[in-house]
Amino acid sequence: MKAVEITEFGAPDVLKLAERPTPEPKAGEVLIKVSASGVNRPDVFQRKGSYAPPPGISDLPGLEVAGEIVGGTIDEKNNPFGLKIGDRVCALIAGGGYAEYAVAPLGQCLPVPNGLTDVEAASLPETFFTVWSNVFQRAYLGQGEGGENETLLVQGGSSGIGVTAIQIAHALGFRVFATAGSDDKCHACEALGADRAINYRTSDFVEVVKALTNDRGVDVILDMVAGGYVARELSALATGGRIVLIATLGGSRAELNMGEILRRREIADAVFGIVGQAGRGEGHVVHQETAFGDQTVEFGFGIIRLRPRLGGLQKTHRFVLAETGNLGRHDASIGRRIAAHGVFPGGQRRFHFGVIVRAAHLDAVEAL
Repeated sequence: MKAVEITEFGAPDVLKLAERPTPEPKAGEVLIKVSASGVNRPDVFQRKGSYAPPPGISDLPGLEVAGEIVGGTIDEKNNPFGLKIGDRVCALIAGGGYAEYAVAPLGQCLPVPNGLTDVEAASLPETFFTVWSNVFQRAYLGQGEGGENETLLVQGGSSGIGVTAIQIAHALGFRVFATAGSDDKCHACEALGADRAINYRTSDFVEVVKALTNDRGVDVILDMVAGGYVARELSALATGGRIVLIATLGGSRAELNMGEILRRREIADAVFGIVGQAGRGEGHVVHQETAFGDQTVEFGFGIIRLRPRLGGLQKTHRFVLAETGNLGRHDASIGRRIAAHGVFPGGQRRFHFGVIVRAAHLDAVEAL
């Protein structure tokens, strides 16, 4: 099969098209003929040499794919969607997505919603799993002191994780704020459902959030920046608020006022999301998949039905993807960009909006 491999660590031009053996699925895995693969920050880090795949995992980049099941084991005990050979799926994997074929555990495969292309579906698994497990299962949005009136602040609202968090929280009826680095990106975040998007280059998000919440602060902050942001985020939190860290793009160290934490009655391990996004091994992937499964997610027929357990009650929320485009898509004129070398921007281009996807049949990458 053809695959994109990292010939050495460095700039995007180290990525080369190569011939590799088609992977053999193990017990419980299926073989997917890949139509499109998601492009995520870990792929960039791996290409630069700072994010090695776990032992036994393909050295090819690519953590999410979409395509057709063409082989492998269909174990009905671990087949909640009734998948079969020939079905179109998208899947979260631990590596190997930049290829014509990839293997994935059957339990981590989701049916492609009706109305979505494979390119669009390839943008779903990593972001949806990450947002659902962190915002709703770890930070318990909607289950804190503010109840169903709790609010969410998304740092980096124009990223793939950011646009997903905005859309899911908005669809569930929560008030959402976001930060982004330009007015254009802020307007795009608001078009997706953010009550207010804050340009962090020109405004202080703490002041804006406090003003918008009558000085109460927000209940949950989804943070992929860390570093110096954490101390400021504490000032933006409501009493009993929670911060979930999923990345450390602004640095891995922070100086905190512990009195501020005690005053707001945060619980340390819940506040700082210590269990969040630590790696890419099988345990991590399985946990993310289980996070969705535990919440009874039906991913198909153009609808995602999430049944979060809020206040001990089950509520059913339907997100119509294909028919209305309200979740999982945005105006392509905002974010569609051609990427260098036909693989991914590699962090070299700073303007994009949403999720970047590599289509197997194209010499370009589309930001969805």
